[in-house]
Amino acid sequence: MEHKLAELKTRLTEIDDLESAARLLKWDQNTYMPLGGAVARGRQSATLRRLAHERSIDPDLGKLLDELRPYAESVPYDSDEAGLIRVARRRYEEKIKVPPQFTSEFYAHTSAILQVWTEARPANDFGRVRPYLEKTLDLSRQYANYFDYEHVADPLIGRLTQDPGMTVSIVRPLFAELREQLVPMVQAIAAQPSADGTCLRQHFPEDQQIAFGIEAIERFGYDLKRGRQDRAPHPFTIEFSIGDVRITTRVDEENLRSALFSTLHEAGHAMYQQGIKTDFEGTPLAQGTSMGVHESQSRLWENLVGRSRIFWQHFYPRLQAVFPDQLEGVDLETFYRAINKVERSLIRTEADEVTYNLHVMLRFELECQLLEGSLEVRDLPEAWRARMSADLGIAPPDDRDGVLQDIHWYFDHIGGMFQCYTLGNIMSTQFFAMALQAHPEITAEMGAGEFGTLHRWLVENIYQHGSKFTANELLERVTGGPLSIESYMRYLRNKYGELYEL
Repeated sequence: MEHKLAELKTRLTEIDDLESAARLLKWDQNTYMPLGGAVARGRQSATLRRLAHERSIDPDLGKLLDELRPYAESVPYDSDEAGLIRVARRRYEEKIKVPPQFTSEFYAHTSAILQVWTEARPANDFGRVRPYLEKTLDLSRQYANYFDYEHVADPLIGRLTQDPGMTVSIVRPLFAELREQLVPMVQAIAAQPSADGTCLRQHFPEDQQIAFGIEAIERFGYDLKRGRQDRAPHPFTIEFSIGDVRITTRVDEENLRSALFSTLHEAGHAMYQQGIKTDFEGTPLAQGTSMGVHESQSRLWENLVGRSRIFWQHFYPRLQAVFPDQLEGVDLETFYRAINKVERSLIRTEADEVTYNLHVMLRFELECQLLEGSLEVRDLPEAWRARMSADLGIAPPDDRDGVLQDIHWYFDHIGGMFQCYTLGNIMSTQFFAMALQAHPEITAEMGAGEFGTLHRWLVENIYQHGSKFTANELLERVTGGPLSIESYMRYLRNKYGELYEL
């Protein structure tokens, strides 16, 4: 069995090498690739993905996994060996249902649409990208149809790379319960005097913004010897190995909040990847257990830490030193209220904590309607505006800040991604509460600009396990219970109740 386990790792590492190379091409396309490389990049990405897929469905791999099944059942469930065989088996069973030709066609298409979107968004030209998006929708339905499902979005949500175990029948009621509590909160806050956010709307030079953000995330625990930050049209994190996890951001020199909080957010993703057990390198275990859990970490560091008053008690004097002209005379409380200002806004990635989930739910429902066939791509911009108006009381004046704003539908499937952001918000408070329960000193350490205790607790309880446990299993192990909005709503009510005297 040791020999067979070694053979399994060898096969899985070869697949991972091909997939990592494909991710490197994706990173380059989003950062430094010249426009003229788009066509060839689509072909190159498709080739690598096809080769990886062919190796992922090799019958000899399936036979090897069958031979290892008795061994996996004979060792403890939480052992690394059992976890590897279990996750590799799920991955194999998912992959064999999808033809390699489809994978090649899909990644060639996503490379093409990404390039078109990169040019179409600043030009406010949805018409240019629309036929590509229609093909993405067709391919997304085609992918779903390789599986049995209750709702056409289920196979896209439940992919191992997304939120396995989640379905529309689980997410929709959860979102409905959350919306029922959030909408009145937004309305109550809107009736109060608005916080003054003008201190954030000044000229903040790009290089200084970047330098401050890096200083903060290094203090968090992001290891720049195993990572780097670059600019991209839409912030993202990408990993090529546990020793090479990169983040990106976009900078608005007239809005301090944009790059700062996207940097804190992406660092949360990256620290998760950097904290995975090195023994898992090259295997399917060397990734987060789900996108929801991944988002729990990005939102934990961005919001529960980075938007807290205690965090800025330490970092605000430093920020004032970097931007003395802009922040002179702006006290800590004014700044704290500015970065936590609740307002009806257009851009999801820059939304406050209270309205953010309404942005997510809008996208989740629209993509479900697209997949169901009750909404056509040509009608998407107007449906977007109508839903924004209904849920947030604001509508985008153009498609640039409407249906074109998020990269997700323009580089991957339609369906299966947006729910992870709200799931992550919910889980972030559950995990953070347990960290504070185990180490009450975390709060005082944050006030001193120290995050080692929190980071180590997260590594020990979440990061190191990679994808060995499912999201539900991890929640049960760490918190002793299932996913629940109770702690999340308590956090929002306590924080924003105090800020807005609700």
